[in-house]
Amino acid sequence: MEAGVGAETEPLLPPRSWLRRAEEATGLDNDLYINQAVVFIEDAIQYRSINHRVDSKSLWLYRWYYSRICQCILSLTITIILALAFIERPSSLTVTSDVRYRLPAWGPPCGLTESIELLCFLVFMIDVSVKSYLVGWEEFWKNRWLMAYILTLIVSLTDWVVSLSSFCTETVRIRRILRPFFLLQNSSMMKKTLKSINSTLPEMASVVLLLAVHLSLFTMFAMLLFARTKDGQQDKEWVGYFRNLPDSLTSLLVLLTTANNPDVMIPAYSKNRAYSIFFILFTVLGNLFLMNLLTAIIYNQFRGYLLKSVQSSLFRRRLGIRAAFEVLSSLKEAPANAEQSYVSAGALFQVLQKVEMDSRCKQAIMRSLKIWSGDHLSAAQFQKLFEELDKDAIKQHPPSPEYRSRFMRQVQFAFGHPYFGYLGNVVALANIISICVVLVMDADKQPSERDDFFLGAINCFFILYYLLEMLLKILAMGLKRYLSYPSNRFDGLLTVILLVLEIATFAEYGFPHPGWRPEFMGLLSLWDMVRLVNMLIVFRFLRIIPNMKFMALVVTTLLDLVKNLRAFAGILVVVFYAFAITGIMLFKGVVVPMGNASVVNTTYNNGTLQCGTYEQLEYWPNNFDDFAAAVVTLWDVMVVNNWQVFLEAFSRYSSPWAKIYFVAWWLISSVIWVNLFVALLLENFIHKWDRRCHRESLSDIEYQRTVELMFRDVLEEPTEEELIEKLHQHPHLHLCR
Repeated sequence: MEAGVGAETEPLLPPRSWLRRAEEATGLDNDLYINQAVVFIEDAIQYRSINHRVDSKSLWLYRWYYSRICQCILSLTITIILALAFIERPSSLTVTSDVRYRLPAWGPPCGLTESIELLCFLVFMIDVSVKSYLVGWEEFWKNRWLMAYILTLIVSLTDWVVSLSSFCTETVRIRRILRPFFLLQNSSMMKKTLKSINSTLPEMASVVLLLAVHLSLFTMFAMLLFARTKDGQQDKEWVGYFRNLPDSLTSLLVLLTTANNPDVMIPAYSKNRAYSIFFILFTVLGNLFLMNLLTAIIYNQFRGYLLKSVQSSLFRRRLGIRAAFEVLSSLKEAPANAEQSYVSAGALFQVLQKVEMDSRCKQAIMRSLKIWSGDHLSAAQFQKLFEELDKDAIKQHPPSPEYRSRFMRQVQFAFGHPYFGYLGNVVALANIISICVVLVMDADKQPSERDDFFLGAINCFFILYYLLEMLLKILAMGLKRYLSYPSNRFDGLLTVILLVLEIATFAEYGFPHPGWRPEFMGLLSLWDMVRLVNMLIVFRFLRIIPNMKFMALVVTTLLDLVKNLRAFAGILVVVFYAFAITGIMLFKGVVVPMGNASVVNTTYNNGTLQCGTYEQLEYWPNNFDDFAAAVVTLWDVMVVNNWQVFLEAFSRYSSPWAKIYFVAWWLISSVIWVNLFVALLLENFIHKWDRRCHRESLSDIEYQRTVELMFRDVLEEPTEEELIEKLHQHPHLHLCR
């Protein structure tokens, strides 16, 4: 009977092969969910979009693409293709860019740089192909950057083929101007910054338009005020600055930057002091009011748009964490029939072991997970665990060694006390003063009359003190704790270098003695060795910065700014590169030395030159004959000191329309970019100051902050409804709820 019952019930059970296949499918699904969660968390860490393919093969390709080695290869390729401008024709491989002394530069044979370019293009083609595949066809058509990437590659490859077919003799290479795009599209922060700048332009345009009106009105007034008269000797102002409309506009535009002040005013002011009112009024309204108003508008608007950009980055981070939670809640080990979704702590622990993230954050999250009271986490609890990513990076210094001897503890207390550091600062100041005294005394002496005995002796004494100070600090603090402070590493490195130089000086020239003269022996003369030592001692005096609170605040602000300035620096590189290449195409070879002045539409009277001109100031190295020279010339124009010299010279050597190029560069670099830099500097300093006022300074803890963390206190957290709605719009991820 039992057998019959067993026979009747046995067919109701599935075959074992079915169960095995179901278990394997469940295991594969679980592995897929784990890998998806790993990628989503890594996207959240890097503020990346999660709108990409999420099948197992695509996830492997995605992690491979964003691995350190692939990103390094891509960055190296971008660096190489940008650096080609230095060796391509016209090559920058000469000692000087001065057209009077420059020797013919080495030019690479046709096909050498083109072969390197082709390899770079192949890397970019692989890059854009992988990106396009990972985002999917639907997202590809929405991504303008990817479409622009492909268009740039097509134009560059076409121009490359044209270049080879003409045997590298073409003068215009379009692909060189397009190269900065490869740098721009590879940085998400640069894209956000560029978007913020683009959004700020309408507000900036209103002030620029007001500046243009101001400039135009005063130009008309100037042409009426300084019109040509019958007495030619009284027309110096008209001849020099207001002869016609282009010259008048240029003179007042340069005055707006104060580069030609008071030169532009002197001829009229020497006739009548009342003329100074015109120039003072123009400068006050234009430079003090309108230019500073432009700075204020750029700061206010850019800060708002940058805040929006950082807000979207926060949303991406929260969305990536929530996506990881949703896929982990689909695991078979999640509790069934629950009203809310949960994730098991074990699954999260398994994910964290695979995620590539900062070790500090990973250890903090794992620590919180281990002390978690329950076995499962809700969405809010899951999100809270990853708030560790939003915290300032904290660097805690190792503890000092513990000595058993009472004497050693007293030594440790004495030489580990801040007053010992203050004593070192006083000694360093005394060293600087002694060097200054010797330099003042020997300023007018000939090298043969100089006696370096006193300077060599005091340097020897101070260097021995610096060495003793370093050893005592290591004894008191321990080597690890000593090296954990950047100021100590800086101090110790310079002390070791000074000691090596001092030993080398003694080995070559003997110990200091009366009549110690700078005779040349070996690689460096004694005077060169002493000068090098003194320069390092002066440089070492920067050790006082950490001991002065306000100076330390300024320096840490600058250091944080350097860390967070990569996007701004990248955009500046893009603009510099594009303008330098354009300048080479427009002005290459137009500047010729005075020996060949007959080919230039310029005359010289018996070799005498007008004061303040390009030729009289000997600005010959500033030209556009190669890429390096073009970059330096653009830098000099951006500083706007004497930039009217470049306006006048290149409009005379090439065409009057050359002024448009330099004015455009001034607007983009000196007006827009410099003001954006000021905006970021102010924002960084204000946040540093606020943190200093609300947080006590702890000697053993250092805080580091990124751009995203700068705005963390004013950002709004996205709601759960917004996150779920965005997840349901994911083109490749289909949630169960």
